[in-house]
Amino acid sequence: MTPRDERRYPKLLRVPRVTDEDWLSQPEAARQLGIVLFRVGALIACGHLVPAENSAGRAGVTTTSVQAETAWRDGATYRAKALRLLKDSIGFF
Repeated sequence: MTPRDERRYPKLLRVPRVTDEDWLSQPEAARQLGIVLFRVGALIACGHLVPAENSAGRAGVTTTSVQAETAWRDGATYRAKALRLLKDSIGFF
């Protein structure tokens, strides 16, 4: 099994490479957002976080998408959060 900090995206995904300053590992993104690691994968799948690779080719997300998600979570109303949950749930099926 590959350690979390060395995981990569499959080559078929065509994930952009970004500089190390613009990249966060998925576990670090989960810590900054205050969520579990599985939820980061769900946010990537729903398009709320942008997947990216760092210069070493490791899987992660962009810092701008994490900042945008943090800002959205801080400013969103309960209605907006419920609507997003509904849209994301429908999008999975």
